[in-house]
Amino acid sequence: MGSRSVQLLAVLLVLGDKWLCSLVAAQKPSPCQCSRIAVQNRKNCGFPGVTPETCFGIGCCFDSTVPNVPWCFHSLPKQESEQCVMEVSARRNCGYPGISPQECASRKCCFSDTIVNVPWCFFPMSVEEHQGEPKSAAET
Repeated sequence: MGSRSVQLLAVLLVLGDKWLCSLVAAQKPSPCQCSRIAVQNRKNCGFPGVTPETCFGIGCCFDSTVPNVPWCFHSLPKQESEQCVMEVSARRNCGYPGISPQECASRKCCFSDTIVNVPWCFFPMSVEEHQGEPKSAAET
């Protein structure tokens, strides 16, 4: 392949990547969706050298303060209330098997039935309990 072909291929890859990223671009996750995920449970969402802006632009969390774990990682699922955003292991049961979303809400609890074998009706977590949005090393 000639150098002209390599340059053209590189341009196409960059343009294709920007186009693809714009298709999958999502909203920046809330601070609770990022700070409430345990470091050991981070699932990689980026690539080596990803910037915070690129990471947030694809709807992921960024925190470069912890070495040897992904810095760009998938957030916790969005919930109707920030108080309901938490890892499954942090859920404290607020109901009983088969509780309806309405009965759960009447108890002022959170409801999510997307994962089996965990409490679907669970106590909310105070928004103040999270430590705030992780910052990159450059922001600290």
